[in-house]
Amino acid sequence: MKTLQSTLLLFLFVPLIKPAPPSQQDSRIIYDYGTDNLEETVFSQDYEDKYLDGKSTKEKETMIIVPNEKSFQLQKDESITPLPPKKENDEMPTCLLCVCLSGSVYCEEVDIDAVPPLPKESAYLYARFNRIKKLTAKDFADIPNLRRLDFTGNLIEDIEDGTFSKLSLLEELTLAENQLLKLPVLPPKLTLFNAKYNKIKSRGIKANAFKKLSNLSFLYLDHNALESVPLNLPESLRVIHLQFNNITSITDDTFCKANDTSYIRDRIEEIRLEGNPIILGKHPNSFICLKRLPVGSYI
Repeated sequence: MKTLQSTLLLFLFVPLIKPAPPSQQDSRIIYDYGTDNLEETVFSQDYEDKYLDGKSTKEKETMIIVPNEKSFQLQKDESITPLPPKKENDEMPTCLLCVCLSGSVYCEEVDIDAVPPLPKESAYLYARFNRIKKLTAKDFADIPNLRRLDFTGNLIEDIEDGTFSKLSLLEELTLAENQLLKLPVLPPKLTLFNAKYNKIKSRGIKANAFKKLSNLSFLYLDHNALESVPLNLPESLRVIHLQFNNITSITDDTFCKANDTSYIRDRIEEIRLEGNPIILGKHPNSFICLKRLPVGSYI
């Protein structure tokens, strides 16, 4: 009888007992495996928000997103960073256009039409066979150590006053095969001056152009349009080339001293006057001080 009562009581209470809900963690796990991709992402994000080291959503967004933004910004900055502005005459640096070697700059046959910016330590410039038309004072203003300049085979018509005024060490200046009508003021320490094959006339050379050049040994003015021998040639001269000009006269003071018959000009080794309309035989006293007669026509 007691057993029957116990069984009846059990059947009465069973409908009232509900299974306990699964734990929150279990429900999430079940939910994770039973959802589509979007819900799965939401679950994972929510789970991380609450359980990963106590970090908040904002902190993780900073941790995950901000580095990506910085990376993107760096790439953006690199892509739009402007190049530094080019300086004047920097389009083709001189030592790429020309050849720079131990103080020498070789700019031969590179089609330049002006003197390029030179390294300050330059001592020798060879700018032969180009298209340079003019030399200016600023071309060499900051290059005080220049000792040799060679502009053979250009188109130089004009040389600005003061172009060589600061070149106190310049020893050799070659302006051969250009279009010069007159000579510039020359630096004082020249030992060689070459201006052959130009269009220079006697009026294009000042009376004292060579007087103070006490070191000048070689003077080449052949193949020009000179009507007379330049005046006041320095005692230091060894070689004078004046052939193939329009020289028609010469005086006793051209090379010698008319009032000093004992004067001997012993440094001169060569004077060339051939190709001029002058008859040298008509001017015997003009060469009395020389050890060698000039080359030219005597009859």
